[in-house]
Amino acid sequence: MTARQLVAEALGTALLVAVVVGSGIMASRLTEDTALALLANALATGAGLYVLITVFAPVSGAEFNPAVTLLGLMQGRHRPFAALLRIIAQVGGGAAGTILTHAMFGLALVQAGATVRSGGPQWLAEGVATFGLVLAILGAGTRAAPVVACYITAAYWFTASTSFANPAVTIARALTDSFAGIRAVDAPGFILAQLVGAGGAALLGPWLFRPVPATK
Repeated sequence: MTARQLVAEALGTALLVAVVVGSGIMASRLTEDTALALLANALATGAGLYVLITVFAPVSGAEFNPAVTLLGLMQGRHRPFAALLRIIAQVGGGAAGTILTHAMFGLALVQAGATVRSGGPQWLAEGVATFGLVLAILGAGTRAAPVVACYITAAYWFTASTSFANPAVTIARALTDSFAGIRAVDAPGFILAQLVGAGGAALLGPWLFRPVPATK
């Protein structure tokens, strides 16, 4: 684990959160139509993910997500201490991304998220969202950038939670009282659901995507 990789993970996560939170703030300022605001938020997030994964993948793998880093630990690609450093960089970068976005929009730098996101359907949605994300990563191979970008854009709409699917982003979004926010008290339920979903995909993926034997 190099300093360059840690900086890439922190910076990539910060920029990802800036895209998510910033596009949500901009959309809510430009329209009172919630569906239109969500569409703008989803499209900006998908486009941002495509760029960030493409740019940072050669440096750090462009994980930007503790659930994905834990997958790498399970697969033996990361040592435990290196995985911990990555997660710290991702969480810290995400928080910095929220603060930076607030500064760009002239808002209080740190806020308490007030949007209620709790209950069984929301937790199930986060489990499904993260399960699908990790499965998409495992199946995409070298095409991760377009596959992940398209999946997250779609998952904003087909999940009840609007697909956070990322513990670091969830923590960062608990620091904003904006369109993308979440109450801090609701964040642990989301994170637990995300980890369960990611774990399920990590167990299924290697079997599902193993090479198919050639037929005679």
